[in-house]
Amino acid sequence: MKALLQRVTKASVKVDNQIVGQINDGLLVFLGVEKDDTSAEADFLAKKIVNLRIFKDEDDKMNKSILDIKGQMLIVSQFTLCGDTSRGNRPGFDKAALPDEANRLYLYFSNQVKNLGIEVQNGIFGADMKVELLNDGPVTFMLEKKSAKIF
Repeated sequence: MKALLQRVTKASVKVDNQIVGQINDGLLVFLGVEKDDTSAEADFLAKKIVNLRIFKDEDDKMNKSILDIKGQMLIVSQFTLCGDTSRGNRPGFDKAALPDEANRLYLYFSNQVKNLGIEVQNGIFGADMKVELLNDGPVTFMLEKKSAKIF
């Protein structure tokens, strides 16, 4: 499972020119689900992201979490994070989870983040989405968690 985090002052996602999710201060999270990912990876990443201290404190240091600032999270599914560009010029997506399982884990991850106290907005899984954001910093992190590394 891969999560690309962007600290934002605002972000929104549109489907068919209609806003389906939008936030103010917080995180835009693009989530890629790979084959063999489980709820354990989703649990780990949800806790890690919610507690990651990447927001500024009073001394202008990254010392606060999204919980500390009472921020919001916009979570967008993005299977292209699972793309393999190591051979040739066309990405391969053999590592990406099948759509039903990817959607299940995407929704599970979103629910886990909500259960940890964060207001969550979502894109629409599998839709052609248009994402707009104002990156704050810019601050961007890539997180990845695989089964073998959890315990």
